Amino acid sequence: REVASVTIGGTGAAEISAYCEKTKRLFVVNNAAGINRIEVLNLANPEAPVVSGNIGLAAYNGAANSVAVYDGKLAVALESTNKTQPGRVVLFNTENFSEIRNITVGALPDMVTYSPDGRFLITANEGEPSSDYLIDPEGSVSIIDVSNNYSVTNVSFAAFNTQLNTLAAQGLRSFGPSAGDLGKDAEPEYITVSADSRTAWVTLQENNAIARIDLVAKTVSNLWPLGFKDYNTDAHAIDPSDQDGGINFGRWNVRGIYQPDAIAVLEKNAVPYLFTANEGDQREYTAYNEVRRVGNSAYLLDPASYGNAGVLKTNAVLGRLNATIASGNTDGDAEFEQIVSFGARSFSVWNGSTGKLEFDSGNDLDKRAQTAGLYDDGRSDDKGSEPEAVATGKVGNTDVLFVGLERADAVVVYDVTNPVMPRFLQFLRSGDAPEGIIYIPARKAPTGRSLMIVSSEGDGSVKIYMPNRL
Repeated sequence: REVASVTIGGTGAAEISAYCEKTKRLFVVNNAAGINRIEVLNLANPEAPVVSGNIGLAAYNGAANSVAVYDGKLAVALESTNKTQPGRVVLFNTENFSEIRNITVGALPDMVTYSPDGRFLITANEGEPSSDYLIDPEGSVSIIDVSNNYSVTNVSFAAFNTQLNTLAAQGLRSFGPSAGDLGKDAEPEYITVSADSRTAWVTLQENNAIARIDLVAKTVSNLWPLGFKDYNTDAHAIDPSDQDGGINFGRWNVRGIYQPDAIAVLEKNAVPYLFTANEGDQREYTAYNEVRRVGNSAYLLDPASYGNAGVLKTNAVLGRLNATIASGNTDGDAEFEQIVSFGARSFSVWNGSTGKLEFDSGNDLDKRAQTAGLYDDGRSDDKGSEPEAVATGKVGNTDVLFVGLERADAVVVYDVTNPVMPRFLQFLRSGDAPEGIIYIPARKAPTGRSLMIVSSEGDGSVKIYMPNRL
């Protein structure tokens, strides 16, 4: 149940948060218009949190994307003012906010996390291109070895260039002006780390893949393409139009690209299970734009696959659906043999040792949002409820998964004690556009009761939830 809510600003004011066990403080990224700082909340009483200070970041010539805390050290990932230039991780003392270290990492560090033992700091460096695509920096993962004087190793994906044809056949996407060079084309998004701090898994959202990284050897040990999701089944049926008079789920000859954003790991019986929020994303730049509506006159459908193209391209059917021109044209002519849309409108469970898909939630998230009266039909043509965030935790003896829905303004809770058979527990309203979810176990929480905290960038709110007493 929600026990407290704090608004720290307007749009962009509460993106990602991190908790410090030592000081009982919550550190929240605030990128609202004209503001560039970390807000500090006193959580000594979680039911009455107080904004108690802030850490200004203007001097660092960049904007914060992510925060993480370990043993009284706050790590802030900052992209450069020129996003194609190397970014930074700046460490602060969580007690007095003094700077501890200023570390150069790859371009556009989008997420930062500590390994559970605190030995490593890891950033997912998205490496987005300039709008004209004249500069496309390397997408990388920076592994900062805290125990070795904060030495930095930038891990590249260029070694997989020789395997691109095989990987593409399995669902990897390398496309646009940097197609064929995964060193530049890779766009790491989010990271999770094994309990023994030896392995990290990183989502490459635009590329539709998960990378497994050996933190000790500082190399990419596996790159797993995620393939495509078939919406032509009852379990995966979608509402593809925002102009069809309502919320209408149906089976369609359309594929979704998983394209996960957030990722979390839960280890059971020596198997690491990876939970992903399959948000979806697209490349829209001045020099290259992959997005076309199915109804666009320039988006031609192969009559052998879509004999009723005239009907399908109307706005009340599939015409409004946003599709990619980078996938689905299998023979290289002017027509598309397969309509491929962004995201999978679901969360998935993957085997972290093999990359195998173990479970997908189908359309359960959208259906739950509809039942709760929170499904945004205006997003039907894009990514539905848009699952953005995931976090796992243990409440009593139950392993729990939290999934944040950016467009439904909600968090869906599942029992994942059996990771390959998630069981729905609860649907919780959150702030507007939940961006980050963290779970604080009872042993670390201020009052000895576990907390789930949601930061929402749409309304700048931080909401705190606590399990009901039995």
